[in-house]
Amino acid sequence: MMKKKINTSAIINLLLVVIVGVLAFVPDTRAWVGRGLMKIGLFKPDLEHGVVKEEESRPTHTDMRAPVLFADGNGNRIDAANQTGKVVFVNFWATWCPPCIAEMPSIDKLYQRFKDNPQVVFIMADVDGDYEKSKRFMAGRKLGLPVHVPAGKIPDHWLGGAVPTTVILDKQGRIAARHEGMADYSRPEVTAFIQQLLSQ
Repeated sequence: MMKKKINTSAIINLLLVVIVGVLAFVPDTRAWVGRGLMKIGLFKPDLEHGVVKEEESRPTHTDMRAPVLFADGNGNRIDAANQTGKVVFVNFWATWCPPCIAEMPSIDKLYQRFKDNPQVVFIMADVDGDYEKSKRFMAGRKLGLPVHVPAGKIPDHWLGGAVPTTVILDKQGRIAARHEGMADYSRPEVTAFIQQLLSQ
């Protein structure tokens, strides 16, 4: 009886070690767990905080806002800070980041809703700057998101060092929302938030 109890205990301990090992060393598994947590309502994006003070983000009549440049695979550059009249969704991510991987399908769903709207710009900025690797990553997961890499200095109030970080700019180029960490961007309130910004 004692021997059977020890064997059962050893098997349970071994299974726990294997589970912890898989979660620790396999990013896709951690991403899968993260997606599950998002589906039950955890990890909602913060759409009410992180707004930069009006005086810090408004351009003067003589100066444009400092450019925040990103490049695509063809060398085309986009200045995310100066897309007047457009809502800009910028997500900073990396291919090795499990929370980034977890939220990608939700961002892809949001992108599919707005991809035909010329007033909404999506920038998926790989912080590692390896465009080809990022493109292969998206293709391998059948995601249609537009890949970009930073092409200049990123302001600290956009990206403080943690990935994923998402910044949503209003039509005047001001930060309307900023969220650090994983979030479910397929939620109806995110779509409503972007539509509200479009109507302003």
